[in-house]
Amino acid sequence: MPSMLEISPEQIEEQRLYSEMGLSDDEFQSIKKILGRKPNYTETGLFSVMWSEHCSYKNSKPLLRKFPTEGPQVLQGPGEGAGIIDIGDEQAVVFKVESHNHPSAVEPYQGAATGVGGILRDVFSMGARPVALLNSLRFGSLQQPRVKYLFEEVVRGIAGYGNCVGVPTVGGEVQFDDAYNGNPLVNAMCVGLIDHKDIQKGIAAGVGNTVMYVGAKTGRDGIHGATFASEELSEESEEKRPSVQVGDPFMEKLLIEACLDVIHHDALVGIQDMGAAGLTSSASEMASKAGTGMTMNLDHVPQREQNMTAYEMMLSESQERMLLVVEKGREEEIAQVFRKYNLEAVAVGEVTDTKRFRLEHHGEVVADVPVDSLAEDAPVYHQPSKVPAYYEEFQAMENYVPAITDYRQTLIELLKQPTIASKEWVYDQYDSMVQTNTVVTPGSDAAVIRVRGTNKALAMTTDCNSRYIYVDPEAGGKIAVAEAARNIVCSGGRPLGITDGLNFGSPENPEIFWQMEKSVEGMSEACKELNTPVISGNVSLYNESFGGKAIYPTPIVGMVGLIDETGHITQSHVKQSGDLIYIVGETNPEFGGSELQGMLEGRHFGKAPAIDLEIESHRQNQVLTAIRSGLVESAHDLAEGGLGVALAESLFEQELGCEVYVDGDVTTALFSETQSRFMISVKPDNKKAFEQAVADARLIGTVTHDGIYRVKAGDQLVLEEQTSVLKQTWKGAIPCLVKSKA
Repeated sequence: MPSMLEISPEQIEEQRLYSEMGLSDDEFQSIKKILGRKPNYTETGLFSVMWSEHCSYKNSKPLLRKFPTEGPQVLQGPGEGAGIIDIGDEQAVVFKVESHNHPSAVEPYQGAATGVGGILRDVFSMGARPVALLNSLRFGSLQQPRVKYLFEEVVRGIAGYGNCVGVPTVGGEVQFDDAYNGNPLVNAMCVGLIDHKDIQKGIAAGVGNTVMYVGAKTGRDGIHGATFASEELSEESEEKRPSVQVGDPFMEKLLIEACLDVIHHDALVGIQDMGAAGLTSSASEMASKAGTGMTMNLDHVPQREQNMTAYEMMLSESQERMLLVVEKGREEEIAQVFRKYNLEAVAVGEVTDTKRFRLEHHGEVVADVPVDSLAEDAPVYHQPSKVPAYYEEFQAMENYVPAITDYRQTLIELLKQPTIASKEWVYDQYDSMVQTNTVVTPGSDAAVIRVRGTNKALAMTTDCNSRYIYVDPEAGGKIAVAEAARNIVCSGGRPLGITDGLNFGSPENPEIFWQMEKSVEGMSEACKELNTPVISGNVSLYNESFGGKAIYPTPIVGMVGLIDETGHITQSHVKQSGDLIYIVGETNPEFGGSELQGMLEGRHFGKAPAIDLEIESHRQNQVLTAIRSGLVESAHDLAEGGLGVALAESLFEQELGCEVYVDGDVTTALFSETQSRFMISVKPDNKKAFEQAVADARLIGTVTHDGIYRVKAGDQLVLEEQTSVLKQTWKGAIPCLVKSKA
């Protein structure tokens, strides 16, 4: 094949070379119409990455418009590097979640590491200091050697980058299911803090102003990363390793400090990170947002490798790079800031009034296209939607209630399930204490960090039960948002807003598009009811492995909440014997998509648990009021494994015991996953005040000092085991699976 410099526009069309870049025939015809001619090789590359799903959201835009994105607390909604929410006192919290699924499937260490690097840049490009990292991970069965390898390397990659860059990894979630055997999900979330006066935007404003490139040199890694992220994984995906970027966390640390330094210079007009689609997306998006154009001379771009073409430089996704727009004549001031940190800072172009994106290389114009055609004019597809046959079958099923006789053994087996088992093996590899602001470390319902210099704290979590979303996307979408909010409330926080990571299979499959549509509708409804607008997010489609097998629909919810006073911070473990144990909310026989169903049946089916968002909101408000009134010792959201698992988890910290009484069907009482429920412990002195504050609370038992977990139904003892035995089972499950040679 001739080199890309020798490939003519005629050859691109005749040999359909554009299709190898991810463009359809119709899209190529649209590009010809926009340009009034055939695009050259570099121009075709620009359009291919900017019109990929990863950059343009061409299949998901119609759905994303359904999300509520505004509220009195929202300072910046979707459209910038990250969203921003006011937390009072002229301070704000900045956060976003991003996926790095495809890179992590073929090169798990670097895929996960650069996922962390990229999400950090999204946050500090807004002018915020990153204060916390979280993640949401999905893997297949740990019985499979390849899954085990992916799991170990992804965790190592997250730790390798996060620990070196000096931002604590404070929380997240890991779930396991056969649905992810061929396609893991790696979603990274970053939370930052900012003063209102320091908020930055990614705009190329001011005709004549200088475009500056700062940070690491450009190499050939990550070329077509955005396109790779917008296609299904296949046997050939291993060959896409060059599409995976390579990270340098020490360079990123310098870049963070330099960028947080430079935002205080009034010469800075705009700043944006070079993420997906690298120099192409940052430059064209900044110009498009400002209504300007841009000219760049690629001879000035710092290069790590020799003889790089314009195509390679524009499409490279080399890490640790930012694009700045600076007032003309003041370039040296800005360059000096970066030199102080031993970072490159060079002028590569200027802002024009042409609304065109023009690139020069070796004295020739190698691209000249309307800037909006890249950033704004990508096609939008309204994909057909079709109710899957499986969903109709599930809805018609009788209510599934498993027959359990040995409750003790069932609880032990549930605690061994990797989705429920302790994730200590994972988070022990992460530095959660760097910056010394972490108050609640990984392992509780939500992580908590203090806002230094104030009496406030931030609670944060990632959440999504994809099994519920598979059996009923709309109900599951509501539950994902509601459960994240319950986690925040259990920590003493008021939910502020969400960032979403929408992970699905191919939108071109009408049944998968229906899953997307319904889950977004469910999430939107919950966001409206719980007053948690969507301020940022990411869409990752085509998560399918060999043979077109799609993952479970997995729209991740990353949520942040405000704790007004650090004295309100609450954790999920019980504090002392003699405390009273309450359950808030009724329990019904709801096992569709449950952990118990998966364990017993090896699959998920039937109806998802029902959820009434008004009841959810009411209970959350009652519990939060009780916490703020000092009436609550511990609070735990009832999720996977129901009351039986939540009770065990709350005892492990101090290896205390409990004596709990259940009524009705014991299996339902212990293992149902009915929604909108909390488990709360209260000092006996606060019994009356708590019961008045939380109308739906029912006393079910007490915390005991003997270290024995006991459950009675009437006069009958139905479950008894030492807390230490249950804890050992729960703690040992994942290390045991990782070490096994199966």
